Amino acid sequence: MKKRQLGTSELFISEISLGGMSLSTDKTQAAAIVDMALDAGINYIDTADLYDYGANEEIIGATLGKRRHDVILATKVGNRWAEGVDGWHWDASPSYIKEAVHASLRRLGTDYIDVYQLHGGTIEDDWDGIIDTFEGFKKEGLIREYGISSIRPNVLQRFLPASSARSVMMQYSALDRRPEEWFNFIAKQGASVVTRGTVAKGLLTNSWRQRLQHVNGFNTYTAEELTTTLTDLALHYDNLHAFAIAFNLKEPTIASTVIGASSQQQLAQTLASYEKINSITDFKLANELTKNEYYQEHR
Repeated sequence: MKKRQLGTSELFISEISLGGMSLSTDKTQAAAIVDMALDAGINYIDTADLYDYGANEEIIGATLGKRRHDVILATKVGNRWAEGVDGWHWDASPSYIKEAVHASLRRLGTDYIDVYQLHGGTIEDDWDGIIDTFEGFKKEGLIREYGISSIRPNVLQRFLPASSARSVMMQYSALDRRPEEWFNFIAKQGASVVTRGTVAKGLLTNSWRQRLQHVNGFNTYTAEELTTTLTDLALHYDNLHAFAIAFNLKEPTIASTVIGASSQQQLAQTLASYEKINSITDFKLANELTKNEYYQEHR
């Protein structure tokens, strides 16, 4: 599997990454998926302290074992569980981040995190304190690089120029093209995009017809627009799963696309589709069929 440089860092990550959120809490099932991903050449695994109350980090850490050093491991911080309360609240205070990084290290069973990401952000956050905290972690050797998971332009404009962040995780797909306006800005800051939502909740896979039956539109698409768009795309791209991956990876600012898998069968479908992306080189029609006012104005 091909690898791409993560921003201007020394990290090179696989074009397909494994998203941990979809992994089963059954350790045997999760281990089978992780091992299959690593054997296929995937070297980037993304998780978060939020997922399954931290159990996702524990499962991934236990599964990696001796293969830990073959993996570029990413996790996130900022969404804080409260004892005895349903849900979580946002806490990006330096004091909490300093506490949380050690908890993640313990759960992951490692002494360093390759990419530590702020799991969101608001313009009111203490950005100087957050950046100083991440930079301190780098000096201590607790993390190698850091980044943010956000699609908010005002947050990215505040965070990226003032930091040495090398990763921006954001939702992006052929059905959600909002981030394209910010790709050049992100690249100029020395960072790369790592995408999530690449297959748009399964709408951009070969089972798109079945998925359509369970949604009433998507993003800014009405149900009617979505049906028309997917039907037209499927007429011109015979493998929508491969198209979805290729559509994202055509962007040089994107280092990797994170795709989850709840079973080995799902992962196998993603890997098989990845093998076909080189046959998809013409995106002109896709750009015309899908919504993007920015693209229409600047092409």
